[in-house]
Amino acid sequence: MNNRPGLGRSSRARLALGVAAVLAVAAPLSISGVAAAAEPAVPAVSTASNGGGTAAQWTTRTVAPGVEVRTGTVRNPAATPGWTVTVQAAVTSRFGTPAWAVVGTESWASATVSRLRAAGFEPDTTRVPWPDYADTPRGLMGVRIRVGSYPTQDAAKSTASQVTAAGFRTVVEWTGYDADQPADVENIQVAVIDPRRFTGSVKATHDGNVAQRETTSSVATKLGSLVGVNGGFFLTSDADGVQGVQAGIGAYNGELASMAVGSRAALILGDGGRHNRIADLTTTVTASAGRFDRAVRGVNRTPGLARNCGLPGGLPTAAPRHDTTCTLADDLVTFTAEYAHDLPAGSGVQAVLDSKDRVVSVGVRGGVVAPGHTVLQGIGAAADWLTAHAVVGKKVSVTEVVRDADGRRVRLGANDSIISAAPTLVENGRIRIDAATEGVVDPADLSFGYAWANNRQPRTMAGIDRRGRLLLVTVDGRLSGGSEGFTIAEGAAFMRSLGAEQALNLDGGGSTAMAVNGALVNRPSDATGERAVGDTIQVLPRTR
Repeated sequence: MNNRPGLGRSSRARLALGVAAVLAVAAPLSISGVAAAAEPAVPAVSTASNGGGTAAQWTTRTVAPGVEVRTGTVRNPAATPGWTVTVQAAVTSRFGTPAWAVVGTESWASATVSRLRAAGFEPDTTRVPWPDYADTPRGLMGVRIRVGSYPTQDAAKSTASQVTAAGFRTVVEWTGYDADQPADVENIQVAVIDPRRFTGSVKATHDGNVAQRETTSSVATKLGSLVGVNGGFFLTSDADGVQGVQAGIGAYNGELASMAVGSRAALILGDGGRHNRIADLTTTVTASAGRFDRAVRGVNRTPGLARNCGLPGGLPTAAPRHDTTCTLADDLVTFTAEYAHDLPAGSGVQAVLDSKDRVVSVGVRGGVVAPGHTVLQGIGAAADWLTAHAVVGKKVSVTEVVRDADGRRVRLGANDSIISAAPTLVENGRIRIDAATEGVVDPADLSFGYAWANNRQPRTMAGIDRRGRLLLVTVDGRLSGGSEGFTIAEGAAFMRSLGAEQALNLDGGGSTAMAVNGALVNRPSDATGERAVGDTIQVLPRTR
């Protein structure tokens, strides 16, 4: 584990709500005052305090044999968050465009403090260290400058307008989202699924259509789910393709429905959740017409648009980059029957294959995927390849290979599913967050990913403990029910405190949702209520 200096175990515990005092690391999945998950006789309500002001109240219920849900509220009365005005630093983004960051260099901070004082303001500065990531610099990330502390957002906005009028770029922030002070309230939900006792199944699902969005609770109700949580990253804007399509690898009922973004973390639910693991996965898909092969770059996505990037030749980058859509001039994409939506139209060529991989038509892009058929769409040089090699009556076979970071092939059976997001949180029982590698932060661009990773947000996480139990965890944030959320580092520390040997971050923010018996048990942060998402993880009872 690559820990940065200056943020040891004691600091991480303080930043993560005093989690070490609330959850006993030495006894995986024991909550102070609440029996371990393997013991069915647990008190209905339990309260624990670390003696330093932080207290937690947990309720535990057994949803089915081998399935437990724990709902907790952690409070720290000593925490005193408020509203403040942050002065932003002018920076240049990774791709050369002007941008703004909430932390800047020491020289910027020194000059900005002098200017603020000359304008009649009294700024506060904080040296912000890099969090506990495995692949980013250690030590100082940058310096944060703020003006004032206010009981209301409106009061902070009033000061912000004055600072802005003096020639500074500002943003009003809630200090309870800062990693350098404890949160005052956190609402947490933990589902524990023991495959040795649970007779049902766990699977990822898009509910039959990769090109749709549906709320976690509605899918749970429809399927009769015991527990459901939201899944991986997905498209939310028509400008990036078709909403609901996964932005990362997804496999459902043993069928690959979307391709990996570089090599990113994924949860593999093997044999209906009996054999689970977390691994960095890559995908290789190949179209073959006789002795002529062509790399397929995407499955069930709009040709030329790659959400979260991660593909060779992508612009502006070939590396994974969260919430960024890269473009591809040369792109070959396959569409399966799970794409229940109008096919993308536009320039390029389309070949339709029957169930035996024989080409039944070649022509313009568009239409729908007919039952029992697949469609190949190509733009740029890939369109030329289809024109030359997709011949009506001849075969074009498509092969798919999924591999883990060790190069081992991941073979999918009918009861297997894969769900992906980023980043890895825990690996081999140790906190190891590969935030830069998986494209959620950029050490060379502090305008990118800071709030997403380093501020407290709603989170959904998945882990596997030493006993093989699946852990599905949500924490509310953005003050939903007063809860502030976790940073990525706090999420990793929390999962490890539960005894996770492996863990990854799933989609979060407004997507975070947990349903038990079809009813929400958390408070989603979107003002409009529960967000419709691309896919979910569902814990399903045994069917007779």
